[in-house]
Amino acid sequence: MIEKLKKIEVRFNEVTTLLSDPAIISQQDKQRELGREFSYLSEIMKVYKLYSKAFDSIESSKEILAVGGDAGLRELAQEELNLLQPELLKLEEEIKTLLIPKDPNDDKDIIVEIRAGTGGDEAALFAADLYRMYTRFAEIKRWKVDTIDWSEVGQGGFKEIVFSIKGTDVFGIMKYESGIHRVQRVPDTETQGRVHTSAASVVVMPEVEDVEVEINTADLRIDTYRAGGKGGQNVNKVETAVRITHEPTGIVVACQQERSQFQNKERAMKMLRAKIYEKKIQEQQQSVMAQRKSIIRSGDRSEKIRTYNFPQNRVTDHRIGLTLYNLDSIIDGKVDDLIEQLRIAERAEKLQEGI
Repeated sequence: MIEKLKKIEVRFNEVTTLLSDPAIISQQDKQRELGREFSYLSEIMKVYKLYSKAFDSIESSKEILAVGGDAGLRELAQEELNLLQPELLKLEEEIKTLLIPKDPNDDKDIIVEIRAGTGGDEAALFAADLYRMYTRFAEIKRWKVDTIDWSEVGQGGFKEIVFSIKGTDVFGIMKYESGIHRVQRVPDTETQGRVHTSAASVVVMPEVEDVEVEINTADLRIDTYRAGGKGGQNVNKVETAVRITHEPTGIVVACQQERSQFQNKERAMKMLRAKIYEKKIQEQQQSVMAQRKSIIRSGDRSEKIRTYNFPQNRVTDHRIGLTLYNLDSIIDGKVDDLIEQLRIAERAEKLQEGI
């Protein structure tokens, strides 16, 4: 571990020098990439310095105890040793966690798709609840949310809704939300008071740049239509909404949020790149999962990950067997604790497997 940390220290010094290089300052993409690396390495170096200081102090205390001499000095050395040894072990564990390879997508913005599943209108209402939960969570995190496309059904429900979230470490936090979410509650239309079970699917995709996914324009079929619902005054008057079909993969995306066809096309293309990228990632994961299946992030999007039980005010995450009795606050956007438990479980799993 020490040898690895020494190499990281060398790289940290290189990155620090590069960031002050005028040639790098003029390249925004390169500067942004180095800035992210500097932030990651700085965190490791901060803990490494504390570790080195504690290690040197322990070695000095051991030397004093080995030599003998003044009883008072030896007593102080033993006290320091008793204090620093647990601290050194704690710092060592922290370093091991920091050395876990970071997902390169963690700091990217995301596109989220929520679709109503089994359960009819109640599933559509649950999809709307999940959308509100994530938008409120984004407000708490000071992230920016933009709705891209939607299909409303019933009284305030969504058959599907697509939106983007921009901010710091968005994918790294939200990636655990992909999967099937199940709700158990008494619908407003239920006269007998029976609990119904419905479901909605959530897919979280990192937003990618043009250079990361190559798209041949000849492979695209672009259709325009009249937007409906949440647009401006030109809604239902002109064909501003855009639907793009990627012929090789059959992926279809649509956007009706903006007031101009050009802006909607730009947004739709961003979503298309994200979907193609996600498809590639899933294909890669399938071969990896054949050898190793993560308890946190399975490549299987049909897997049930969480149950929201309203009568019991209970939320259960089935991947880590965690049950919390604060559904009312979680559905109101306070999902930080839940996601943090998933992150801790993933780190523990990777540490155990020596990744």
